[in-house]
Amino acid sequence: MPIFRALVVALTASAAFAVPAQAAAPPSGFVALSDVAPSILQDIRYATRHNFVGQRIDGYLEPTCILTRQAAAGLRQAQAQVLRQGYTLKVYDCYRPQRAVDHFVRWAKDLADEKMKAEFYPNVEKDRLFEEGYIAEKSGHSRGSTMDLTLVKLPARHQRPYRPGEPLKPCFAEDRFPDNMVDMGTGYDCFDPLAHTDNPAITGIARTNRDVLRNAMTAAGFRNLPEEWWHYTLNGEPFPDTYFDFPVSHRGLR
Repeated sequence: MPIFRALVVALTASAAFAVPAQAAAPPSGFVALSDVAPSILQDIRYATRHNFVGQRIDGYLEPTCILTRQAAAGLRQAQAQVLRQGYTLKVYDCYRPQRAVDHFVRWAKDLADEKMKAEFYPNVEKDRLFEEGYIAEKSGHSRGSTMDLTLVKLPARHQRPYRPGEPLKPCFAEDRFPDNMVDMGTGYDCFDPLAHTDNPAITGIARTNRDVLRNAMTAAGFRNLPEEWWHYTLNGEPFPDTYFDFPVSHRGLR
């Protein structure tokens, strides 16, 4: 997910810039996660209609995870740790082009479009998504070293595909969409305080699972965004001030 509770970085003329929207090819230093850590599962929601917008998001040409080489190497390290504990990582989103973030912003301003509200933001009025920090005009994902991810217990259970138009359940409900991840207390991209990593209402196995994920990611050199249990950014990311806009695709990676 977008970033919802996004890590918003202040831009200054001397320290930050955005790659032009027409940029079509990734710069050197980006890789496909499947080439670095092929055992990590991928469920790239913004390349599908199962997301808070309800349609494929601009810039997602393929359902694949693209990251900086350093971030992909860090995830490979985290994967090695969770494999020893009987889990695998599963990524929902990785590099996110600026055009996708722009798509989120346009959607958030269209207050009449609430077709996915019942699942992703049942307790938040859409006109408060900016004010409460769920949508922002810049995302750390566009810098290439941020990802949204979870844990799946091995052997991984089958996960049925989302059926557009199916009845929606709140992302914090016990009978929410049957994602094959372990119980994290909410689903992915849940715009709700229950998604805050250390929300005291999250106890028991869900609390344990969040801690397992955070411990593995922290040990591998990532930091969590406190408002989203699924959101991690590489410490010392190689492009801390650059917001890229090349599309999500294997094409051009080198």
